[in-house]
Amino acid sequence: MRKIIVLTVLYFIMLGQGVKAQFYFFNDKYYENPLVLEIGAAFGVMNSLTDLGGKKGIGKGFIKDLTWKFAKPSFGIYAMAMYKYAIGFRLEGTFGEVKGYDSVLKDVKASTFGRYERNLSFKSRISDFQLAVEVHPLFFKNYEDDPPPPISPYVVAGIGYFSFDPKAMLNGQWYSLQPLRTEGQGFAEYPDRKPYKLKQVNFAAGIGVKYELSSMFNARFEVNHRFLKTDYLDDVSKNFIDPALFFNYLPANRAAIAQKLAYRQNELIPSDMVPVGEQRGDPADDDAFFTIQLKLGFTLGRQRR
Repeated sequence: MRKIIVLTVLYFIMLGQGVKAQFYFFNDKYYENPLVLEIGAAFGVMNSLTDLGGKKGIGKGFIKDLTWKFAKPSFGIYAMAMYKYAIGFRLEGTFGEVKGYDSVLKDVKASTFGRYERNLSFKSRISDFQLAVEVHPLFFKNYEDDPPPPISPYVVAGIGYFSFDPKAMLNGQWYSLQPLRTEGQGFAEYPDRKPYKLKQVNFAAGIGVKYELSSMFNARFEVNHRFLKTDYLDDVSKNFIDPALFFNYLPANRAAIAQKLAYRQNELIPSDMVPVGEQRGDPADDDAFFTIQLKLGFTLGRQRR
């Protein structure tokens, strides 16, 4: 009987040590759980790459034509499950605004091949919800016998669902552009131009670096780019249409507004006529937007020693 009691005690001691083995030391106060949760907030800027604005010369692709003065504040919230600090799955909501206007090219207008004279502009609120995977290469190494690095670079990729609503100002009032069909979307004369949806899927990819501030808090600096499947983030993509067509498809008051917002070069050159069929935007490249943010996270799941 005495031997049975001793063996039973030894069994539970060994069992307890086995359970504890699923943790590793975070510091002298906490055990690290292989799976931890994190909630946090993000603050930074949002900017876009569209047909409007840009730099001198002909319009260029990707960041070569980026206008930094268009950057606007953004914020977000997120929740993440992280396994051994190597792979995380996060759900995130990001909110901000993008804008662009051709008048930014005034000082270099001689080189812009008519982009300045086009004189178009837009702004749009953005709400983006993203499901992403975060991968930290340094943590594929086992750190149970060594202290883990406090700084961890990572890559992130995911799929998102976002909403937008491009608007332009006319006589001090903002108008939503999508219902005005400024490029003939839905007109029989342009069967290839369908009305674009204001809620769409996007794909995201980015890089960042994470720093452990304490046992409960961490910070990230992250750049996250959204690849869109639309060229109408700014309501500009194809060619100028015959302005008379607006009255065939829209109420008279809306048609008059659509005419003025579809072609605005005559605001700079009053004698100008609409160049029907000439280039208004560049349909070869879809639009995009991105965020540069500082993220502050609170870790849940560590256990006190």
